Amino acid sequence: MGLGAHLVVMKPILMALLFISAGLAGCLSEDEETSSTVEAIFDYDPDNNIRTGMEIDFDGGASLPSGASLTYKWDFQDDGSYDESGRSVSWSYPDSGSYKVQLTVSDGSSSHSSTKTLTVADADAVTPTADAGSESSDTDCDDGSPSTGNYYNIYICEMNRELANKRIEASTTVTLDGSQSEPGSDDEYISEWNWDLDLNEDSDLDGDKENDADLTGETVEWKEVIPGEYKISLTVINGAGLSSTDDVIVYVSYVGQWNDFEIAGKTNNDPIDMNFDFDVVYDSDSGNTIRRTIGKLVYPQQDEGCVDTIPGEESNCRAKLDLYGFNSTEDEVSNTSEVPLSSRSGSGCDDDNDCVYLQYYSTMFSEEEYKDGDWTYTLRNDMVNTLKVESLTISLVYK
Repeated sequence: MGLGAHLVVMKPILMALLFISAGLAGCLSEDEETSSTVEAIFDYDPDNNIRTGMEIDFDGGASLPSGASLTYKWDFQDDGSYDESGRSVSWSYPDSGSYKVQLTVSDGSSSHSSTKTLTVADADAVTPTADAGSESSDTDCDDGSPSTGNYYNIYICEMNRELANKRIEASTTVTLDGSQSEPGSDDEYISEWNWDLDLNEDSDLDGDKENDADLTGETVEWKEVIPGEYKISLTVINGAGLSSTDDVIVYVSYVGQWNDFEIAGKTNNDPIDMNFDFDVVYDSDSGNTIRRTIGKLVYPQQDEGCVDTIPGEESNCRAKLDLYGFNSTEDEVSNTSEVPLSSRSGSGCDDDNDCVYLQYYSTMFSEEEYKDGDWTYTLRNDMVNTLKVESLTISLVYK
């Protein structure tokens, strides 16, 4: 075959390759398209309590795409003209008021603008003082008084639970009181009380996790709060537009008790179990970490009305019940079966009763140990007798 014949054969192939290349030239992967999108992002310092004449530093370095060659233009007076250029600039305002700041970034072919509103107060304006308050429940559910301090210490007490419901799913309403906040001077007033109920979540999507207004008002009701440890904040703003923030921790603990019931005796050598389920939280990142759980079992030492089946042998009327603990993956953590009967009638237990305790402490719920999640206290009867239970109490303590 001659050279001309080769060219005739190759020409369609070359045309096809050129066509495919041209089609692919404008195609980018999803990651490439995302990374090339121009987006103006900026912050400023100070970001609150700005006064007239105060120098404010603006930085657009977080704009996208990161590392690209971008131009930055700033409009500080909301008049459609640019006042400064550059990634980092400074500006001040001679008069108090509300000002819109716009940053426009461009990569030469496309551009994007972002706007934020600043409040500027008079130079002699006084900053308010936020006070997120504090409160403790009247009782710890066991005739004791909860500790008090600069925090909320709340107990949920369910001391007469029905045996038909053996899962703990309690919640409560916490009253948050910011009434002790101060406006800054006798001539000022507080215009806003903003409560941020989760300092690890940006609920208003403004890039700041600690400035959300999940609830507003001087005194508010935070509803459906489950047992846990919560760091929250109150931000107050006075008439001059200046603000103050106060963080506070809310502890919500739980005590539930089941009273006067029976557990059947074992059959076919299989013990009888009753499972009592509850959730525990151990999140070291957010600080929501349970301190301990306590299972307390109280039951009569003698099985009432029982008749010894084998005279002369150890009495089968001497009752014995135990608690077992299981984590969220149903691994047995520990149990009370090895506690001798002679050690079950100690402090806090009536002479005719046995008392056994099964406690787990904070770090046992960490990722390195047994993990948090859905745990279970199991009441077990390994005797043939149906046995009476005076009470079973489960405490979830977060403070």
